[in-house]
Amino acid sequence: MHRTVLLNEAVDALGLVDGRENGIYIDGTFGRGGHSRKILQQLGPQGRLIAFDKDPQAIANAMSINDARFEIVHDSFATLSTMLAARGVHQVDGVLLDLGISSPQVDDATRGFSFRADGPLDMRMDTTRGMSAAEWLAIETTETIEKVIRNYGEERFAFQIAKAITARRAIEPISSTRQLAEIVANTVKTREKGKDPATRTFQAIRIFINQELEDLEVTLADIFSHLAPYGRLVVISFHSLEDRMVKQFMASKANVPQPDRRLPIRAVDLPQPEMKLLSKCKPSADEISANPRSRSAVMRTAARLPSAGGLQ
Repeated sequence: MHRTVLLNEAVDALGLVDGRENGIYIDGTFGRGGHSRKILQQLGPQGRLIAFDKDPQAIANAMSINDARFEIVHDSFATLSTMLAARGVHQVDGVLLDLGISSPQVDDATRGFSFRADGPLDMRMDTTRGMSAAEWLAIETTETIEKVIRNYGEERFAFQIAKAITARRAIEPISSTRQLAEIVANTVKTREKGKDPATRTFQAIRIFINQELEDLEVTLADIFSHLAPYGRLVVISFHSLEDRMVKQFMASKANVPQPDRRLPIRAVDLPQPEMKLLSKCKPSADEISANPRSRSAVMRTAARLPSAGGLQ
């Protein structure tokens, strides 16, 4: 059963109060709809919620929501600017991104995300387009496979794993999750206590196949350009690469370099912050106990300031 991580905390962070309940909001990662349904409970009669997801199963799940205020878009949140322009929307009052993959995706062996059950080595969030992990591993060079595993999985044995993958594919196609997990297990001889040797490799290939970090980098800038004054950006991350990117983006907008105080510069001419950092939140002990998969989640919230210049 899917449990939405930081459900109440994330929706509360959007701040649908004091007249903001009739604004326009974005759920960039619909998943199984926990956050979207909670937002709709607090959304005013004139409010609007636009959700995005690449997963066809998530889109099918969204079809059960019969609410004129709600719309689902079958695409990556990286298309946010294009989709908003097509709908004549220039400003939004809040955006929520719940990054990573959902429990149903992990638990469905046919999706190929997990090394715990054997299934086809797919790993695509959108199974209607793009190259599967098996197809990519069949044609990519050892050097590129090593780079992906090292950069996206922070795996210190990336070179050895990449060599083992290309050696194995010369004998037989690597088409199942079990095959890849066995290759990694036979290569990585030491690992952190309680962590499967294949964890970092599977994470890295999944992130690469779905362009998760590239999409996030583009989307953070696009979101900022569309946030109305005091509009909220709420992001839930599940691993250090995502959280680092979100943290650095928010900090770049909230912390501006100050000139030497000895220089004759008027206060009105001083650089002004464009965002205000509001909070950093992690799941409670009770939530982690009920849903162990939430333990690595980090939620950051920031708001756009009125001094942030012209809205696009």
